[in-house]
This record gives sequence, structure tokens and C-alpha cells, in this order.
Amino acid sequence: MKQKILLVDDEADALEVLGYNLAKAGYEPILATDGHAALQLARDQRPALVVLDLMLPGMDGLDVCRILRSSPETASLPIIMLTAKAAETDRIVGLEIGADDYVTKPFSPRELLLRIKKLLARTQLTDDPSSHLRVGDLDLDSARHTVLAQGKPVVLTATEFRLLELLLRRRGRVQSRERLLTDVWGYENVIDTRTVDTHMRRLREKLGPSAALLETVRGVGYRCVNPA
Repeated sequence: MKQKILLVDDEADALEVLGYNLAKAGYEPILATDGHAALQLARDQRPALVVLDLMLPGMDGLDVCRILRSSPETASLPIIMLTAKAAETDRIVGLEIGADDYVTKPFSPRELLLRIKKLLARTQLTDDPSSHLRVGDLDLDSARHTVLAQGKPVVLTATEFRLLELLLRRRGRVQSRERLLTDVWGYENVIDTRTVDTHMRRLREKLGPSAALLETVRGVGYRCVNPA
């Protein structure tokens, strides 16, 4: 069965081009031109991923992202946000409220497809027998894509899950922001390391007291430490 990709943009030409390229790549595109339609389609069609333009009539992309993240049905739905090149502040806000990644306009359909494939790959379940990781009061099971902090389930986005898993697997070793952008996001050219910091803030907020296991190494990056 083809994976459904929800495309949200108020520009008809952009939707047509992106929809064509997604269909050609083997996906089933679902199209929405405003935020309200996007939310309804996300609930009804259960897409594998959402490509969400920031500038939408009525309800903008930030509000759509915030609502998707606040609903249990769509809280972990992968989201790529499309932003204007000059909207740096909006990009950071988008990441802070839950977007997994962003692509700046103008962009090539090939670049977007690559980001989609990499983000979807982060959501795939694994049969790896070493899929279960436990560090202190954190339990992560990549086979079931679940996380427990102090015995309580934590809902993470695909990117937050991959970021946590990588830090746990490399426990004790410092991971630079550049290395994390390469290994988690799949970026070949590292430009904006603030993406990592923004996701780390969100991840720590969700983990609560268990976030003490994730240490900031000033001027370098992050590492998972052994519990005291």
C-alpha cells in the first residue's frame, strides 16, 4: 500500500508540482489548501507524513502544527514545515512547537523528497534484537517505538525518538551538533545547528526529571551520562 503524504499549501501551482513528484516517487499525495482542511484530512486519512506550508490563509502553519501535536491521534505524526528563506524566527518557532524538519523556499522537489524519505525512515520499526535500551529510569524500545520515563509513557516525534535513541546508544560519548545533524536528520551540509538545540529543549521538557541524563557539553554538543 502506498504511503499517504499530506501536502498543505495555498499555492495551487506548488501543490500540483509537489503532488506530481510525490506520485511519481510512489507515494499517494493528499492535498489541502488551508489549515482547517489539513486538520480534517490528517484525522480522516491518517497520512504517514505532513508537508506543511507556514503561510496559510486563516489558520497558519504554526497553529496547524500546534494542534496536531496537542492531539493524541496526531502527536507523533512526522511534519516537515515549508518556510520562506527570510523567516528565520518562524522556522525556530516551528521547530519549538513540534515540526521535525523544515525546508526553505525556493527548493527543488528532489530536495523535499529526500527529506521525506529520511524522515519516514526514522519512523520505521526495527527487528534488531538490541532494540531495547535502558539507562537509569529511561526505557526505549525501538522495535515498538516506545519510551518510558520513570515508568510513564512519553510521546515523542520521530525526530525526538531518533535523537534520544542515538544519545542512549552512544552513552558517555559527546555528540557534536554537527554530528547529530548528520546522523539524525541526514543533513549532508550542516548549516544551522540551532535545529539540534531546539529539539533537545523539547525532548528534555517531555522527559521531565529523566532529562538529567542528557548533558550539555558547552560549546560542543550533548551526551547521555550514566546515572549517579
